[in-house]
Amino acid sequence: MKRYIAVFLLLMMCFTPSRAYAAGDEVPNDTELTMESDDLDVDAEAFLSTETVAGGAIDVSSPCAILIEKETGEVLYEKNADEKREPASVTKVMTELLIVEALDSGRIALDDMVTTSQYASSMGGSQVFLKEGEQLTVRDMLKAIVISSANDAAVAMAEHLAGSEQAFAAQMNARANDLGMTNSHFTNASGLLDNTEHYTTARDIALMSRELIRHDAIKEFTTIWTDSLRDGAFGLANTNQLVRYFNGATGLKTGFTSRAGYCLSATAMRDGVEYISVTLGDATSKARFESARALLTYAFAHYTLINSGPDEVLQPIPVELGKQGFVQPEPAVTGRILIPREIANSVVRYVDVAPSLMAPVQEGDVVGRVLITAGDRTIGEVQLLATQSSERLNIFEIFARMFGMLFTTPIDS
Repeated sequence: MKRYIAVFLLLMMCFTPSRAYAAGDEVPNDTELTMESDDLDVDAEAFLSTETVAGGAIDVSSPCAILIEKETGEVLYEKNADEKREPASVTKVMTELLIVEALDSGRIALDDMVTTSQYASSMGGSQVFLKEGEQLTVRDMLKAIVISSANDAAVAMAEHLAGSEQAFAAQMNARANDLGMTNSHFTNASGLLDNTEHYTTARDIALMSRELIRHDAIKEFTTIWTDSLRDGAFGLANTNQLVRYFNGATGLKTGFTSRAGYCLSATAMRDGVEYISVTLGDATSKARFESARALLTYAFAHYTLINSGPDEVLQPIPVELGKQGFVQPEPAVTGRILIPREIANSVVRYVDVAPSLMAPVQEGDVVGRVLITAGDRTIGEVQLLATQSSERLNIFEIFARMFGMLFTTPIDS
């Protein structure tokens, strides 16, 4: 009897309209899927603790500032973040990024020798007093730029990579465009020279700083407090005091000119979470470090990251009338979500998938979601996608399967 019931049900499904499970479909528990265009949609209010940034829980003396989390890029605080300003030596974040990317691509190596030109040796301000014709390795040049903010080394590396500082500046601008730094324009590699055409913003500096610290190799340099060049004959001391005095500091770059004021892009990591603070135009060096410390301390105290994926292993979903009997769902994104620490212990993840799908199902189709909540607040929503396709059986394949079931299903006793 069971085999006849099975054949009857299969015939009924032959005439069932084909439909895919997509955003907005009704699911068996009557919960409606409301997917946004982004794979990971986060309620903005979930990022505000009881002491909201907007309400003045934190403020800094810097005329322009921003605080972001590295992995998600979420902005936790901003103050005139899009105001164009001369960045002084914070410019070197972009210079360092292009050097590191050249190293990663194999265009240059750390042991390559770099020859100092007369022009590079003429740079003033912070420097390691390179002489015309003097050669240092890329490693030592990068060390001088990162630790001591050496303008002569920055120009020497710019010429080594692009032939001239002007050509290197063009590469800086092209890379800035790639990163979405819409309010930036560079005319030199060091930031030493006063130039109204050389400008950026706190937000754009955060973008290029975030890109730089994606390269773990740079932290071998940015976390050094003291070092030396020329076989120990020339000492280096990091211009970023946070490297020595702030727990978890990972970099990144200081800057000062009389027009730019005291500037700083500061990064720090604790418990696998890294933040970037940028402050521009402070009146004193002490003020910029106090501002950075306040921003970073606020971030570590109030926020943390949680995984966006489901807690349990996802089971395959049956596909009715499909050439493949099952498809495996997987999260569309596997990153983490930034949340206030105060709600971290109340986070719950709900997996919402259909009990079965009707063929055809295409790879990449939305087949469910993971809903992340904390109490009555929605923290995030992650789409679940089919990782393979299952085409619909044609009528001949359906009848072939039906007759196969007739002859292979055991007869009831």
